[in-house]
This record gives sequence, C-alpha cells and structure tokens, in this order.
Amino acid sequence: MQTHPIDFHPPAEEAAPYLLPVTATLFAERADRFATLAIGHSLGDWLNFLGQLSRAQHEVLKSLPKIPQPDATTLEQARAHGMPPLNANSLPRPAAWRDALRQLAQRLDDDAPEAAQAILKTLLAANDEHLEQLADSLLNGEPTAEQAAQHPFVAAALQIVFTAQASQLDARHLQALDAHGVCPCCGSLPVASVVRLGAAINNLRYLHCSLCNTEWNVPRATCTACDTDKGVALHELEGSKGLVRAETCDSCKSYLKIIYQEKDPRVDPVADDLATLALDMLVDEAGYARSGPNLLLIGAHA
Repeated sequence: MQTHPIDFHPPAEEAAPYLLPVTATLFAERADRFATLAIGHSLGDWLNFLGQLSRAQHEVLKSLPKIPQPDATTLEQARAHGMPPLNANSLPRPAAWRDALRQLAQRLDDDAPEAAQAILKTLLAANDEHLEQLADSLLNGEPTAEQAAQHPFVAAALQIVFTAQASQLDARHLQALDAHGVCPCCGSLPVASVVRLGAAINNLRYLHCSLCNTEWNVPRATCTACDTDKGVALHELEGSKGLVRAETCDSCKSYLKIIYQEKDPRVDPVADDLATLALDMLVDEAGYARSGPNLLLIGAHA
C-alpha cells in the first residue's frame, strides 16, 4: 500500500454545491462500468452479476410510475429544521419500492447465481410487511444473517425509488446539513467521494450518496466523517495508478475511498468501490473503520 501527501489546487469557478442524479443514464452507465471492471478481475463473476443488477435497475426505473414528491409542508419543515427533504429514516417510504423489488427479482431470476436465485425466490414470495421489515433493518437496524443476504436486492430497489425522487427535486430545496458527511437529500451516508471533471466542477470533490445517488460538494484534504484536516492521508494499492485511494483519518480512525475521474472519465463510485475491496482489507488491517457503506455488498454497514 502506497501513501501519498494530499495536493489540492482549487478551481477558478464556483461550482454547484449539489449534483442531482440523472436517471436516464446513471444505472446503465454503472452496469457498463461493472462489465468493464469485471474483465480479468478475480471477482469477475460477481462484478458481472452486479452489472446485471444495475442494468435491471435501469430497466425497472424506466417503467416506474412517477413517484409523488414530498408536499410543500414537508419540504418547508425539512428546510426549517435543517433536515433532508427525502429523509429515509423518518419519512414514509414510497410503496413503489416493493414493486420495484419484485420487478428486479423477476428480471434477475433466470440469470442469477444459484445462491442468489434462492434469495430472489424468497423475496418474490414475501408479503409487504416482511419487505418493509427488511427495509427497516437495512436503513436503521442490525440485520440477521438471512436479512443481510437479502439486503443487496432490497437496497437496489430502494435505490431506484430514492434516485427517482431525488432526480425530481429542485436543488434549491437542498441545504448543507450540520453533518456534512450525510446526504442533504435523503440523510444517508456516502459510499465514496469522487473528484470530478467538468467546467465548473473540475478538481472538486463530491460525496456520492449510497442510497439516492445525489452528490454534494465537500472540501478536499478534510475527513468526511469528522471534518478535521489533521492526520488525513491517502493510500492506494500497488499498481492502481491513483484511480482509487482510501482517505484515512487518524483523529477518528475512519476511512472512505476517493475516486479520481481524471484518471478515467467512466468511473462510478459504486462499481469502482466494489472492484477495490483489496484496498478495504489493507486499511482495515491498519486499524481504520469504513465511514460509509456500499449497499450492494452483503452485510454492508458503516
């Protein structure tokens, strides 16, 4: 594992503080990225299946009926109290997520690995109450081993619905929260951060939400968990060419990956994170704990 000092040159222009997800392309591009990363990878079969899952998310999202947005009162209350407008932990979930899950299971059933097929059949047979319990355990609780195995598919369905909702928001309804490491749209933790390319966002870091795929700008060279700029360092795997690094913090002993779009414009924070689990193992062994989950990973918890 290589360690590098942090070198940051700020952009000339002020950038948008929030980037809402683009539903027309997000999951399709993620599927393509998984397929690319799977080539020659020791976890290639798994990454290919996650690509199929992402492709199914894209197809289900296209057929999803429009999901109602929070009403004006809810939006105003969120703004007045400094809360995310799509708060995943406190607001009622759109019922459409359960239909999305069943559609995902039907689309994946034939091509899924044998172990996944058994899980998908269980989910298809589950009633609404059980599915809501699974969603609660994913978002709020401590899951059982059986629930943890079902969580990636539950998460994939919730991602569809929350991403659809987030994409329809007016970014003016978003505001910086007291905890900058929490999604200002749905209140979830980030899966990774991305240093973006683009005219007004070039060389800026955005945290990427693990649930609704919204991105929000945070300063570089600071810990995304505790906000300190002391004892922050970057680490990478030998031969990685700096595409994906782990940003560790000696103050809170946490880490989160940071991904550089200038190294490859096609990077995806969810896919590239899962393709670099060897980096997680290295920083875990060094005593750091991950500060945000990848919800497509079985048993993923920050």
